[in-house]
Amino acid sequence: MLLKKLKQKSPLIYFICSRIVTMVFLLFFLGFALFGLMELAPGDIVDQMMTQQIMASAEGGPKAGSLAQGQQNIFDDAQLAKTREELGLDKPFYVQYFRWLKRVIVDHDLGVSLISRAPVSFLLGSRLMNTLILNLISLVFITLFSFILGVYFSSKAGTRLDVGATFFALFFHAFPGILLLILLQLFASITGLFPVTAYPDFPYSEAPLKFTFSYMHHIFLPLFCSFLGGVGGTMRTIRATMLDQMGMPYIFALRARGISEKRVFLNHAFRNTINPYITGSANLLASLFGGSLILEIIFAYPGVGRLTYEAVLQQDINLVLANSMFLSALVLAGMLISDILLAFVDPRIRYGAEK
Repeated sequence: MLLKKLKQKSPLIYFICSRIVTMVFLLFFLGFALFGLMELAPGDIVDQMMTQQIMASAEGGPKAGSLAQGQQNIFDDAQLAKTREELGLDKPFYVQYFRWLKRVIVDHDLGVSLISRAPVSFLLGSRLMNTLILNLISLVFITLFSFILGVYFSSKAGTRLDVGATFFALFFHAFPGILLLILLQLFASITGLFPVTAYPDFPYSEAPLKFTFSYMHHIFLPLFCSFLGGVGGTMRTIRATMLDQMGMPYIFALRARGISEKRVFLNHAFRNTINPYITGSANLLASLFGGSLILEIIFAYPGVGRLTYEAVLQQDINLVLANSMFLSALVLAGMLISDILLAFVDPRIRYGAEK
């Protein structure tokens, strides 16, 4: 009864609450699946720790072989089992998952990295801002230029300029992003015009102004690659939507009333292109964060994606789960925000929800 009353009085609030509940269930099953997949991987983090210590001992002097053999003797089955018991890895994966959930919900603790022994919240917080800044800058540039180019080329439909722009948009949209990143890194290495890494080698606190300009110089090529890959599809969507709106009956009615073509084009047709972009912006946000994983690995950018990649290689389940759940929650929140914006921008959606 309470839900029915809430739906009747505030359909938008009811919609937001239902989506939040759905997001919680999705995150729960996602975490469960991640624990299960990590369980299927060969070995575990104890094996990784043992291998690292053996390799470190084997890199010694002339007695490296005997040291490695002695190190192998230290790691007997009893000690390995004891280490797994201390880390909680001797339990089934679903028991580990529910223990992790209890610690996060009740104690508000994401745990510690099983490799570095540092708090996961500290590791995630130290990389989070870098990833957010990179993706927000990319999203702003893609949105701005997509609207400008999409609206402009929709007014030049059928011309050689429009055909050429559509060709290049399709080309870069279909071009593999990882190959483009490697080519740009090779360009930076050969020419020396740009650094081959995407982050300055000194902290922000040392020289804030110098760090800002150096950061812009370092991220130019990665952002340029992200821009080329993202602007093509978004520009074509806006261009197609504008052309579709220009053929609508209300456009002919506005022209018949003597309204100027510029006003018809910008004040009326352009406003209706916002809806498809808002709907697709959630997918754009997901693709940006997914693409930043490859970007951070290739250009050695200290972000969340690279941290997740290193944690997966080391089978650090606490770090993998925290990073993956955060990125998934961010993408789901982006989808929720896009739905809310649609309801505010388009009155027809609000009226449909009320009915």
